[in-house]
Amino acid sequence: MKLKFKIIGCMLSLVLLAQLIRPEEISSVKTKPVKRLAGVPEEVAKVLETSCFDCHSSQTRWRWFDRLTPVNFLVASHIRDGRKALDFSQWDSLATPQRNAMLYFALNGILSKEMPLSSYTALHPAAKLDQKEIDLLRNYLLNNVVSKPASVESNSNGADKPFMMEVKKSPNGIAYLPNYRNWKAISTTERFDNGTIRIIFGNPIAVEAIHEGKTNPWPDGTIFAKTAWKQQQGKDGSVYAGQFVQVEFMIKDVKRYAGTKGWGWARWKGENLLPYGKTVKFDSECISCHRPERDNDYVFTRPLDIRDLNKK
Repeated sequence: MKLKFKIIGCMLSLVLLAQLIRPEEISSVKTKPVKRLAGVPEEVAKVLETSCFDCHSSQTRWRWFDRLTPVNFLVASHIRDGRKALDFSQWDSLATPQRNAMLYFALNGILSKEMPLSSYTALHPAAKLDQKEIDLLRNYLLNNVVSKPASVESNSNGADKPFMMEVKKSPNGIAYLPNYRNWKAISTTERFDNGTIRIIFGNPIAVEAIHEGKTNPWPDGTIFAKTAWKQQQGKDGSVYAGQFVQVEFMIKDVKRYAGTKGWGWARWKGENLLPYGKTVKFDSECISCHRPERDNDYVFTRPLDIRDLNKK
């Protein structure tokens, strides 16, 4: 019996000594309140605050058990990685398109069940979203964000000005399609190799194909518009959308584009929307890049059907 108490005593001593080992984030990362998200309905902002702010803003609430070793290392890691991926503390400094991109990125992670992390909600059950809250976020985006074009006055650096001027055709004859801003956002991607954040829009034919599950192959008339912004890094390490980089299109027409795997390719770069490519054969680069996805009709995008995903 004495041996048993000695073992328990040793274990308790080790636990107490372990509390002297703490992650740097607990002492170095300052926690400060974040204002209610401007331009967002109160009920939507409340859901985001409850489920996202602890790891995705400076408004981090350390519970008593979060500070215990080794749990504190896990929680600190969640906060560090979370702020790098998405930081709502930056909200007031962002233009409307960047705010919309942030909201869609958040919903994308929720619907794909990547967020909140199960390892986090196990200790913080309040952060777990129920179906009613998910529907609230999804319906808000569908009715107020995703289906609307970005407003001209929203971009403070003037990136919207080129949309009102004449844009030259791509070298292969494809014309610029300014109405893509009215299409549905169907996915987001992040390129770590070149530091860009991207949103992919689909025209009505693409959206219908997603709803019907007919995406391999995609039907003729499908058009994707992939927009890209440079990742902007804040002083605290948070990353958000910065300068506009480019928009590129994929247009499905098996007969017209038979020589390029059934897809027409075009790209316009920079705020002046300069067509990419010196010759009509520039699209061979596009085909080479997309060749690994030949079994997926040469499309990298895995669309997320935010209207139907949680109703199946």
